[in-house]
Amino acid sequence: MLMMCLSLGVLPVHAADPVRIGVAEALTGPASQYGIPILNGFLLAADEINSAGGINGQKLLLITEDERGKKEEAINVFKKLIFQEKVLLIFGPTLSNSMFAAGPIANAAHVVAFGTSNTATGITDIGPYLFRSSPMESDVVPATLKAVGAHIPLRRVGIIYGNDDAFTKSGYDVFKSSLQQQQVAIADTETYARGDVDFKAQLTKLKAAQVDAIICPCLAEEGANILIQARAMGLSAPFIGGNGFNSPALIDNAKSAAEGTWVGSPWFDGNAAAENQHFLRAYRQKFHSDPNQFSAQSYDALMMVAQTIKKITFTPQLDKNRELLRAALPMVSFVGATGPFSFRPAPPHQGKPGGYDAHQTPFVYVVRQGKFTLVR
Repeated sequence: MLMMCLSLGVLPVHAADPVRIGVAEALTGPASQYGIPILNGFLLAADEINSAGGINGQKLLLITEDERGKKEEAINVFKKLIFQEKVLLIFGPTLSNSMFAAGPIANAAHVVAFGTSNTATGITDIGPYLFRSSPMESDVVPATLKAVGAHIPLRRVGIIYGNDDAFTKSGYDVFKSSLQQQQVAIADTETYARGDVDFKAQLTKLKAAQVDAIICPCLAEEGANILIQARAMGLSAPFIGGNGFNSPALIDNAKSAAEGTWVGSPWFDGNAAAENQHFLRAYRQKFHSDPNQFSAQSYDALMMVAQTIKKITFTPQLDKNRELLRAALPMVSFVGATGPFSFRPAPPHQGKPGGYDAHQTPFVYVVRQGKFTLVR
Protein backbone atom coordinates (compact mmCIF):
# COMPACT_ATOMS: atom_id res chain seq x y z
CA MET A 1 0.00 0.00 0.00
CA LEU A 2 2.80 2.43 0.84
CA MET A 3 4.46 1.79 -2.56
CA MET A 4 1.17 2.53 -4.30
CA CYS A 5 0.83 5.80 -2.35
CA LEU A 6 4.33 6.86 -3.31
CA SER A 7 3.74 6.16 -6.98
CA LEU A 8 0.67 8.41 -6.89
CA GLY A 9 2.60 11.23 -5.25
CA VAL A 10 0.86 10.70 -1.90
CA LEU A 11 2.96 10.94 1.24
CA PRO A 12 1.86 10.64 4.87
CA VAL A 13 2.49 14.09 6.38
CA HIS A 14 3.12 14.66 10.06
CA ALA A 15 3.88 17.91 11.85
CA ALA A 16 7.47 16.78 12.41
CA ASP A 17 8.14 15.87 8.78
CA PRO A 18 10.65 18.22 7.15
CA VAL A 19 9.86 20.29 4.08
CA ARG A 20 12.12 18.77 1.45
CA ILE A 21 13.68 21.36 -0.87
CA GLY A 22 15.85 20.33 -3.82
CA VAL A 23 19.04 22.27 -4.59
CA ALA A 24 20.70 21.52 -7.95
CA GLU A 25 23.84 23.61 -8.36
CA ALA A 26 27.28 23.36 -9.95
CA LEU A 27 29.46 22.49 -6.96
CA THR A 28 32.43 21.24 -9.01
CA GLY A 29 33.86 22.35 -12.34
CA PRO A 30 34.26 25.89 -13.70
CA ALA A 31 30.69 26.94 -12.86
CA SER A 32 31.30 26.17 -9.17
CA GLN A 33 32.57 29.75 -8.80
CA TYR A 34 28.86 30.60 -8.99
CA GLY A 35 27.36 27.40 -7.59
CA ILE A 36 29.21 27.32 -4.26
CA PRO A 37 28.25 30.88 -3.23
CA ILE A 38 24.69 30.05 -4.29
CA LEU A 39 24.66 26.96 -2.05
CA ASN A 40 26.10 29.03 0.81
CA GLY A 41 23.19 31.45 0.53
CA PHE A 42 20.71 28.57 0.74
CA LEU A 43 22.52 27.04 3.73
CA LEU A 44 22.52 30.33 5.61
CA ALA A 45 18.82 30.93 4.97
CA ALA A 46 17.92 27.35 5.97
CA ASP A 47 19.89 27.68 9.21
CA GLU A 48 18.08 30.90 10.10
CA ILE A 49 14.65 29.50 9.24
CA ASN A 50 15.20 26.28 11.20
CA SER A 51 16.71 28.11 14.19
CA ALA A 52 13.54 30.19 14.34
CA GLY A 53 11.37 27.06 14.53
CA GLY A 54 11.03 26.17 10.88
CA ILE A 55 7.89 26.74 8.85
CA ASN A 56 4.66 26.15 10.72
CA GLY A 57 6.49 23.69 12.95
CA GLN A 58 8.25 21.86 10.10
CA LYS A 59 12.00 22.07 9.52
CA LEU A 60 13.50 22.70 6.12
CA LEU A 61 15.64 19.93 4.68
CA LEU A 62 17.86 20.83 1.72
CA ILE A 63 18.49 17.90 -0.63
CA THR A 64 21.62 19.03 -2.49
CA GLU A 65 22.94 17.61 -5.77
CA ASP A 66 25.96 18.62 -7.87
CA GLU A 67 24.91 19.22 -11.50
CA ARG A 68 28.51 20.29 -12.37
CA GLY A 69 27.37 23.00 -14.78
CA LYS A 70 26.57 20.33 -17.39
CA LYS A 71 23.25 19.95 -19.19
CA GLU A 72 23.19 16.14 -18.98
CA GLU A 73 23.94 16.19 -15.25
CA ALA A 74 21.23 18.80 -14.65
CA ILE A 75 18.66 16.57 -16.35
CA ASN A 76 19.70 13.56 -14.24
CA VAL A 77 19.72 15.56 -11.02
CA PHE A 78 16.28 17.04 -11.70
CA LYS A 79 14.84 13.57 -12.31
CA LYS A 80 16.39 12.28 -9.10
CA LEU A 81 15.13 15.18 -6.98
CA ILE A 82 11.60 15.05 -8.43
CA PHE A 83 10.94 11.32 -8.67
CA GLN A 84 13.22 9.77 -6.05
CA GLU A 85 13.78 12.45 -3.43
CA LYS A 86 10.19 13.74 -3.71
CA VAL A 87 11.13 17.39 -3.15
CA LEU A 88 8.54 20.16 -2.99
CA LEU A 89 10.47 22.33 -5.48
CA ILE A 90 13.94 22.60 -7.00
CA PHE A 91 16.31 25.56 -6.79
CA GLY A 92 18.74 25.75 -9.70
CA PRO A 93 20.50 24.80 -11.86
CA THR A 94 23.35 27.32 -11.95
CA LEU A 95 23.72 28.09 -15.67
CA SER A 96 21.08 29.07 -18.21
CA ASN A 97 22.26 26.28 -20.53
CA SER A 98 21.44 23.75 -17.84
CA MET A 99 18.03 25.27 -17.11
CA PHE A 100 17.07 25.09 -20.79
CA ALA A 101 17.89 21.37 -20.62
CA ALA A 102 16.41 20.46 -17.22
CA GLY A 103 13.62 23.01 -16.84
CA PRO A 104 11.25 21.10 -19.16
CA ILE A 105 11.58 18.05 -16.87
CA ALA A 106 10.28 20.03 -13.90
CA ASN A 107 7.59 21.77 -15.91
CA ALA A 108 6.27 18.46 -17.27
CA ALA A 109 6.24 17.02 -13.74
CA HIS A 110 4.42 20.11 -12.40
CA VAL A 111 7.27 20.95 -10.02
CA VAL A 112 8.55 24.49 -9.53
CA ALA A 113 12.08 25.00 -10.87
CA PHE A 114 13.37 28.21 -9.29
CA GLY A 115 16.50 29.71 -10.84
CA THR A 116 18.49 32.23 -8.83
CA SER A 117 21.28 32.78 -11.38
CA ASN A 118 19.64 32.23 -14.79
CA THR A 119 19.37 35.42 -16.86
CA ALA A 120 19.09 34.24 -20.47
CA THR A 121 16.06 35.27 -22.48
CA GLY A 122 13.56 32.44 -22.89
CA ILE A 123 14.02 30.60 -19.59
CA THR A 124 10.46 31.25 -18.42
CA ASP A 125 9.09 30.46 -21.89
CA ILE A 126 9.55 26.82 -20.84
CA GLY A 127 6.32 26.93 -18.88
CA PRO A 128 4.36 28.06 -15.81
CA TYR A 129 6.47 26.09 -13.31
CA LEU A 130 9.61 28.07 -14.14
CA PHE A 131 10.50 30.92 -11.76
CA ARG A 132 13.62 33.01 -11.39
CA SER A 133 14.75 35.67 -8.94
CA SER A 134 17.68 36.69 -11.17
CA PRO A 135 16.74 39.73 -13.27
CA MET A 136 17.03 39.11 -16.99
CA GLU A 137 19.86 40.63 -18.97
CA SER A 138 17.15 42.49 -20.89
CA ASP A 139 16.35 44.35 -17.65
CA VAL A 140 19.91 44.94 -16.48
CA VAL A 141 21.76 45.70 -19.74
CA PRO A 142 19.85 48.86 -20.78
CA ALA A 143 20.34 50.34 -17.29
CA THR A 144 24.04 49.44 -17.41
CA LEU A 145 24.59 51.06 -20.81
CA LYS A 146 22.73 54.17 -19.74
CA ALA A 147 24.89 54.50 -16.60
CA VAL A 148 28.12 53.95 -18.54
CA GLY A 149 27.06 56.50 -21.15
CA ALA A 150 26.65 59.10 -18.44
CA HIS A 151 30.36 58.77 -17.56
CA ILE A 152 32.12 57.98 -20.82
CA PRO A 153 31.16 58.59 -24.48
CA LEU A 154 29.59 55.57 -26.16
CA ARG A 155 29.52 56.21 -29.90
CA ARG A 156 31.19 53.06 -31.29
CA VAL A 157 31.60 49.77 -29.46
CA GLY A 158 32.96 46.32 -30.22
CA ILE A 159 31.50 43.04 -29.01
CA ILE A 160 33.08 39.70 -28.14
CA TYR A 161 30.96 36.76 -27.00
CA GLY A 162 30.67 32.98 -27.06
CA ASN A 163 28.26 31.94 -29.80
CA ASP A 164 27.79 28.34 -28.62
CA ASP A 165 26.47 29.04 -25.11
CA ALA A 166 22.88 30.01 -24.28
CA PHE A 167 23.88 32.58 -21.65
CA THR A 168 26.51 34.40 -23.70
CA LYS A 169 24.45 34.25 -26.92
CA SER A 170 21.41 35.64 -25.10
CA GLY A 171 23.59 38.37 -23.57
CA TYR A 172 24.85 39.30 -27.03
CA ASP A 173 21.30 39.55 -28.38
CA VAL A 174 20.24 41.80 -25.51
CA PHE A 175 23.30 44.05 -25.79
CA LYS A 176 22.86 44.34 -29.55
CA SER A 177 19.21 45.35 -29.20
CA SER A 178 19.93 47.80 -26.36
CA LEU A 179 22.81 49.41 -28.26
CA GLN A 180 20.56 49.94 -31.26
CA GLN A 181 17.85 51.47 -29.07
CA GLN A 182 20.40 53.83 -27.50
CA GLN A 183 21.83 54.66 -30.96
CA VAL A 184 25.31 53.30 -30.26
CA ALA A 185 27.07 51.93 -33.35
CA ILE A 186 28.57 48.41 -33.31
CA ALA A 187 31.92 48.71 -35.12
CA ASP A 188 32.97 45.04 -34.88
CA THR A 189 31.63 41.76 -33.52
CA GLU A 190 33.90 38.82 -32.63
CA THR A 191 32.99 35.35 -31.39
CA TYR A 192 34.70 32.43 -29.67
CA ALA A 193 33.80 28.85 -28.75
CA ARG A 194 33.29 27.51 -25.26
CA GLY A 195 36.62 26.35 -23.84
CA ASP A 196 38.76 28.74 -25.91
CA VAL A 197 41.66 30.32 -24.01
CA ASP A 198 43.38 32.35 -26.72
CA PHE A 199 41.47 35.48 -27.77
CA LYS A 200 44.30 37.47 -29.34
CA ALA A 201 42.99 37.24 -32.90
CA GLN A 202 39.58 38.62 -31.92
CA LEU A 203 41.10 41.31 -29.69
CA THR A 204 43.46 42.43 -32.46
CA LYS A 205 40.44 43.17 -34.67
CA LEU A 206 38.64 44.97 -31.84
CA LYS A 207 41.72 47.09 -31.18
CA ALA A 208 41.93 48.05 -34.85
CA ALA A 209 38.28 49.14 -34.77
CA GLN A 210 39.18 51.96 -32.31
CA VAL A 211 36.04 51.59 -30.22
CA ASP A 212 34.93 53.56 -27.15
CA ALA A 213 34.20 50.35 -25.20
CA ILE A 214 34.07 46.57 -25.64
CA ILE A 215 30.93 44.64 -24.77
CA CYS A 216 31.70 41.23 -23.25
CA PRO A 217 28.61 39.19 -22.23
CA CYS A 218 30.87 36.37 -21.02
CA LEU A 219 31.26 34.19 -17.96
CA ALA A 220 33.86 35.35 -15.43
CA GLU A 221 36.50 32.73 -16.28
CA GLU A 222 36.56 33.58 -19.98
CA GLY A 223 36.10 37.26 -19.22
CA ALA A 224 39.19 37.36 -17.01
CA ASN A 225 41.32 35.79 -19.76
CA ILE A 226 39.96 38.26 -22.30
CA LEU A 227 40.73 41.21 -20.02
CA ILE A 228 44.28 40.02 -19.31
CA GLN A 229 45.05 39.46 -22.98
CA ALA A 230 43.45 42.77 -24.02
CA ARG A 231 45.53 44.80 -21.59
CA ALA A 232 48.71 42.88 -22.47
CA MET A 233 48.35 43.92 -26.11
CA GLY A 234 47.67 47.56 -25.25
CA LEU A 235 43.90 47.56 -25.79
CA SER A 236 42.81 50.26 -23.34
CA ALA A 237 39.07 50.59 -24.10
CA PRO A 238 36.87 49.85 -21.06
CA PHE A 239 34.92 46.59 -20.98
CA ILE A 240 31.21 46.33 -20.22
CA GLY A 241 30.07 42.94 -18.96
CA GLY A 242 26.81 41.16 -18.39
CA ASN A 243 25.69 39.14 -15.39
CA GLY A 244 28.55 36.66 -15.83
CA PHE A 245 31.00 39.36 -14.71
CA ASN A 246 29.26 39.62 -11.34
CA SER A 247 31.77 37.44 -9.53
CA PRO A 248 34.80 38.15 -7.34
CA ALA A 249 36.55 35.58 -9.57
CA LEU A 250 36.69 38.20 -12.32
CA ILE A 251 38.82 40.52 -10.20
CA ASP A 252 40.72 37.70 -8.47
CA ASN A 253 41.80 36.24 -11.81
CA ALA A 254 42.20 39.37 -13.94
CA LYS A 255 43.80 41.47 -11.18
CA SER A 256 44.66 44.96 -12.46
CA ALA A 257 43.35 44.10 -15.94
CA ALA A 258 39.83 44.31 -14.50
CA GLU A 259 40.20 48.00 -13.60
CA GLY A 260 37.58 50.17 -15.29
CA THR A 261 35.26 47.27 -16.14
CA TRP A 262 31.51 48.04 -15.92
CA VAL A 263 28.76 45.63 -14.93
CA GLY A 264 25.13 45.70 -13.79
CA SER A 265 23.91 43.76 -10.76
CA PRO A 266 20.74 43.29 -8.69
CA TRP A 267 22.75 43.45 -5.43
CA PHE A 268 25.07 45.99 -3.81
CA ASP A 269 27.09 44.97 -0.77
CA GLY A 270 27.16 48.59 0.42
CA ASN A 271 23.36 48.79 0.61
CA ALA A 272 22.66 50.16 4.12
CA ALA A 273 19.19 48.57 4.36
CA ALA A 274 18.72 46.49 7.52
CA GLU A 275 17.97 43.32 5.54
CA ASN A 276 21.23 43.53 3.63
CA GLN A 277 23.32 44.42 6.67
CA HIS A 278 21.90 41.43 8.54
CA PHE A 279 22.72 39.17 5.60
CA LEU A 280 26.30 40.48 5.38
CA ARG A 281 26.96 39.94 9.10
CA ALA A 282 25.40 36.47 9.15
CA TYR A 283 27.19 35.30 6.01
CA ARG A 284 30.60 36.49 7.21
CA GLN A 285 30.07 34.88 10.59
CA LYS A 286 29.08 31.52 9.09
CA PHE A 287 31.50 31.28 6.15
CA HIS A 288 34.35 33.63 7.20
CA SER A 289 34.28 35.25 3.78
CA ASP A 290 32.37 37.94 1.92
CA PRO A 291 29.18 37.04 0.05
CA ASN A 292 28.50 38.01 -3.55
CA GLN A 293 25.44 38.69 -5.68
CA PHE A 294 24.75 34.98 -6.17
CA SER A 295 24.70 34.12 -2.47
CA ALA A 296 22.48 37.14 -1.79
CA GLN A 297 20.02 36.03 -4.47
CA SER A 298 19.84 32.44 -3.22
CA TYR A 299 19.47 33.58 0.40
CA ASP A 300 16.55 35.81 -0.58
CA ALA A 301 15.01 33.10 -2.75
CA LEU A 302 14.76 30.57 0.07
CA MET A 303 13.48 33.23 2.44
CA MET A 304 10.69 34.22 0.04
CA VAL A 305 9.77 30.58 -0.57
CA ALA A 306 9.59 30.04 3.20
CA GLN A 307 7.38 33.11 3.49
CA THR A 308 5.11 31.64 0.83
CA ILE A 309 4.97 28.16 2.36
CA LYS A 310 3.82 29.64 5.68
CA LYS A 311 0.59 30.69 3.96
CA ILE A 312 -0.10 27.23 2.54
CA THR A 313 -2.07 24.51 4.29
CA PHE A 314 -0.33 21.32 3.23
CA THR A 315 -2.26 18.18 2.35
CA PRO A 316 -1.13 14.52 2.48
CA GLN A 317 -0.61 14.69 -1.31
CA LEU A 318 2.80 15.84 -2.51
CA ASP A 319 1.49 16.59 -6.01
CA LYS A 320 -1.21 18.82 -4.53
CA ASN A 321 1.32 20.62 -2.35
CA ARG A 322 3.51 21.28 -5.37
CA GLU A 323 0.52 22.83 -7.14
CA LEU A 324 -0.38 24.94 -4.11
CA LEU A 325 3.14 26.34 -3.98
CA ARG A 326 3.16 27.16 -7.68
CA ALA A 327 -0.14 29.00 -7.32
CA ALA A 328 0.98 31.01 -4.26
CA LEU A 329 4.53 31.93 -5.29
CA PRO A 330 3.63 34.59 -7.91
CA MET A 331 2.02 36.71 -5.17
CA VAL A 332 5.32 37.17 -3.32
CA SER A 333 6.09 40.70 -2.13
CA PHE A 334 9.45 40.59 -0.41
CA VAL A 335 12.27 42.81 0.83
CA GLY A 336 15.59 41.09 1.37
CA ALA A 337 19.33 41.46 0.96
CA THR A 338 18.84 42.40 -2.70
CA GLY A 339 16.15 44.94 -1.88
CA PRO A 340 12.45 44.99 -2.83
CA PHE A 341 11.40 42.03 -4.98
CA SER A 342 8.33 40.71 -6.74
CA PHE A 343 7.54 38.44 -9.68
CA ARG A 344 6.05 39.44 -13.01
CA PRO A 345 4.45 36.92 -15.35
CA ALA A 346 6.30 36.12 -18.53
CA PRO A 347 4.26 36.59 -21.71
CA PRO A 348 2.66 33.47 -23.20
CA HIS A 349 4.98 31.60 -25.55
CA GLN A 350 3.60 29.88 -28.65
CA GLY A 351 0.11 30.10 -27.19
CA LYS A 352 1.12 28.49 -23.88
CA PRO A 353 1.48 30.19 -20.46
CA GLY A 354 4.96 31.15 -19.36
CA GLY A 355 6.59 31.26 -15.96
CA TYR A 356 7.59 34.17 -13.75
CA ASP A 357 10.48 36.62 -14.02
CA ALA A 358 12.10 38.89 -11.46
CA HIS A 359 10.85 42.45 -11.11
CA GLN A 360 13.75 44.36 -9.55
CA THR A 361 15.82 47.51 -10.13
CA PRO A 362 19.53 46.84 -10.85
CA PHE A 363 22.65 48.57 -9.54
CA VAL A 364 25.60 49.43 -11.80
CA TYR A 365 29.26 49.00 -10.79
CA VAL A 366 32.69 49.87 -12.10
CA VAL A 367 35.86 48.13 -10.89
CA ARG A 368 38.05 50.65 -9.06
CA GLN A 369 41.16 49.77 -7.06
CA GLY A 370 40.30 46.09 -7.21
CA LYS A 371 36.70 46.45 -5.98
CA PHE A 372 33.23 46.66 -7.48
CA THR A 373 32.25 50.30 -6.83
CA LEU A 374 28.67 51.54 -7.11
CA VAL A 375 28.05 54.24 -9.70
CA ARG A 376 24.25 54.17 -9.71
